[in-house]
Amino acid sequence: MSFSVEERGKPNTQDYRVYFKNSEGKYISPFHDIPIFADEAQNIFHAVVEVPRWTNAKMEIATKDPLNPLRQDVKKGALRYVCNVFPHKGYIWNYGAIPQTWEDPGHRDEATGCCGDNDPIDICDIGNKVCSRGEVIRVKVLGILALIDEGETDWKVIVINVEDPEAEDFNDIDDVRRLKPGYLEATLDWFKMYKVPDGKPENQFAFNGEFKNRDFAVKTVKDTHGFWKALISKKTNAGELNCMNTCVSDSPFCCSEADAKAIVDAASASGDAEPIPSSADKWYYYNK
Repeated sequence: MSFSVEERGKPNTQDYRVYFKNSEGKYISPFHDIPIFADEAQNIFHAVVEVPRWTNAKMEIATKDPLNPLRQDVKKGALRYVCNVFPHKGYIWNYGAIPQTWEDPGHRDEATGCCGDNDPIDICDIGNKVCSRGEVIRVKVLGILALIDEGETDWKVIVINVEDPEAEDFNDIDDVRRLKPGYLEATLDWFKMYKVPDGKPENQFAFNGEFKNRDFAVKTVKDTHGFWKALISKKTNAGELNCMNTCVSDSPFCCSEADAKAIVDAASASGDAEPIPSSADKWYYYNK
C-alpha cells in the first residue's frame, strides 16, 4: 500500500496545505482513510509524518478541515514554529500521528485521570532516517509517554520505522534505553520545556514521567482506534471535527471521488515557498 502527497498554496504561508492520495490516485483523508494497521498480525502500524526531525514548523493533520490535509498551526495570527530550547533544535524525532485513532475528549482515561485531547494519537519515530513531510511509514510500537497538556491526556507513542536498519533490535522501551542512551531522557526534557519560552509552565506527565512498555502502548493505540470507530460511524458526536472520507464505505461521512477532488481543486494554487522567519531559528536557554 502506497501513498503520495499533493501540495497546495505556498509553503510557509497560512494557505499552504498537503493533501493525500492513495495508490489509485484517489484523494483521501490521512486521519480517516489510511488504515491504522500495516500488518495487524504483527502489530505494525501506519504513521503519518507531520514534522520531519530537526525542523520546527508545527505542521499537523487539520482535523477540522475537509479531507484533513496537513497545515501549519497558527497562533495569535502567525504561523507557529516550536521554540528551540537548547540543546534541542526543532523536533528530535520524526513526529506525526497514527491514522484511524482518536483521543476522545469525552473519555476520562483510568490511568491518567484526564480526558483525551481530540486529536489522533501522536508518534515519535526514533529511526535514523529523516523522513519527509507527509510521508507514510510503517512502524513498530516500543512504548508510550503520557503528557498532560493543559489538563488533557496527550499520549506520545515511541515507535521505530520498520525499514530502519536497526529496527530488528528494538522491540520494547528498554531497548531504546539500552541502545540509544539519553534519548528517552531528552524526549522527556523536550516535552517538559518546549512551551516554556512562550510563557507557559513546564508540561506535566502521568506516571511521574515514566515511559510505559510496548504492551501498554499497543493497548492504548488500539483503544484510541476504538474511539475513532465510534467517531467515524457517528456513534460519538464529532463536534467540530471533519470526518469526510473517501474509503470508509460504511461511514455516513463517506463522500464521492468527485466531491473530494472539488475540495482540493478549490484550494490555493501551488507556489514557491516564502522565507521562514529568522525568529524560528532562535535558541532559548533554560535554567531548570
